[in-house]
Amino acid sequence: MSTTPARIPQRLIFHVDLDAFYASVEELDFPELRGEPVIVGGLGGRGVVSAANYPARRFGVHSAMPMHRARQLCPRGHYRNGRMERYRALSQQVFDCFRALTPDVEGLSLDEAFLDLSADPDARDNPEAIARALKDRIREQIGLIASVGIAPNKFLAKLASDIGKPDGLVQVSEAGRQAFLDPLPVERLWGVGETTTQRLRRAGLSTFGSLRRVPEPQLRGLLGRSASRIKALAEGKDDRPVEAHHVTRSISAEQTYGRDLNQLPRLQEELSRMAEEVAARLRGKSLETASVAIKLRTPDFHTMSRQRKLNRPSAQGAELRDVAQALATEWWQAETARLNRSPRLRLAGLAARELVAATGQLGLFGNQARGASTDALLDQARSRFGDGVLQRGIRRDKLGTDSTQE
Repeated sequence: MSTTPARIPQRLIFHVDLDAFYASVEELDFPELRGEPVIVGGLGGRGVVSAANYPARRFGVHSAMPMHRARQLCPRGHYRNGRMERYRALSQQVFDCFRALTPDVEGLSLDEAFLDLSADPDARDNPEAIARALKDRIREQIGLIASVGIAPNKFLAKLASDIGKPDGLVQVSEAGRQAFLDPLPVERLWGVGETTTQRLRRAGLSTFGSLRRVPEPQLRGLLGRSASRIKALAEGKDDRPVEAHHVTRSISAEQTYGRDLNQLPRLQEELSRMAEEVAARLRGKSLETASVAIKLRTPDFHTMSRQRKLNRPSAQGAELRDVAQALATEWWQAETARLNRSPRLRLAGLAARELVAATGQLGLFGNQARGASTDALLDQARSRFGDGVLQRGIRRDKLGTDSTQE
């Protein structure tokens, strides 16, 4: 009896790269430098260029170049010592924007990261809109310019963002990968340096397409043991996962709405439902959460995240709900004041973060014990009759916010 292997779902990977990051921060902080060639790096006799903005690059200046050579090429440039504390602070703000979209963020440096949005159905339906909203948020809130590549894997996403610079947004689809790759020069392949490039070019292999068409045994004579890996890249194949270096795991629930959600009580109902779902999944895995986050996305695809620590780790739906609803109310009131009208949402989500093993000590007194017993009853009902059969009741107060009865 033969079986068909399960089909691996296509991934959705963003590669986000801040354009000329260090030099752009200097222009941000010192507006008189805008439009001028700016070079950041060590200014001593043996210093090297850490970053050069695009006006400086027109003179041939690039990163890793000896600073004395940069001064020869661009004598009228503005040369600045690096300010790492400032760069780290702005990098943190940018990465906060990334993590508002997804916890699956693999930082490569202060100014570059892979994001895996495969689990976000809204992003899968509208990847370019999500990427453009991310670029807009980084520009409007932080003042920096980012280029984004969108693709089914990391290699393609990185190539796409590089090709789109500056201020680029390039998507490579599964169907269009070879049309995108074939004309590219072989030196764009990861692991192909100057020596290998010359060897390939002497063999008449100057593009991804020409290399892709050569049988692998023939390539081994040119590339040795790396032939298989390089040929796979020329074909656009890259199975490496995004390796998020966050310590915490998360359990989340979210919903995209066919009609925009535009009432706070409705949002509170949704968060209450999600809190119950997430809490039940925590209990099913014998986990508790030390932090609750909400995720909200507006119709123009701007995504924001708010997070708050709990007083103690918990897997009680009521505790997760209360924190999530408080975060949502604070955001809603601030956004209503800013817009002078009620905001609208196309997506809402709730996540339990900073997960720890459950202690088993559910408490003996007061609301904690009552909440735990209610959760136990809910779990029994769901186990027997299915999800959604029983929920906590929701009462609306005079202010239009929600409170939940045990």
